[in-house]
Amino acid sequence: MSDLGSTMADITVQLAALAVKGTATAIFNKIRAAKNIKDNEKLRNIYDEIINELLSERDEAVRIAQVYKSELDRIVINDEDIKHLYATISNLIDIMKDISPNTSIDAFNQIKSLISVDTLKVMQLLGFNYKAAIGEPLTNICADAIHSWGNKKTQFAGNKAQSHRR
Repeated sequence: MSDLGSTMADITVQLAALAVKGTATAIFNKIRAAKNIKDNEKLRNIYDEIINELLSERDEAVRIAQVYKSELDRIVINDEDIKHLYATISNLIDIMKDISPNTSIDAFNQIKSLISVDTLKVMQLLGFNYKAAIGEPLTNICADAIHSWGNKKTQFAGNKAQSHRR
């Protein structure tokens, strides 16, 4: 299972446990039972316990919501970012057209229409994860290129050292 899937599964289990805990019923029963208690100190302790339990569950619910939001933010590209992405890619395509004038302009226009704001937004609403589908492979390509540069320098330095020994 992916990192995201594992995180979401874990947090969903925690949310389900919080939901079935039955806090509202338990607290209602404690309050009903506390009405018969005449000792102010015992009554205060019961109410303190109820308040602490409610605060603890509220904190847990907020933490779970923050994890869900964090995971959602990792996936969703907001409208501003989509517009910026479209403008940047449009500029890049225009530059590519200038560099490669023999390439059909229709092909570039098809690419532009594919990455229009509306298309990107609809695909995202349907569940397409741009960051995973495009961002992660680009990150891997860049990382591989950087690693290969490091390997070439290491090989070059090794070859240079060997030629000096001769």
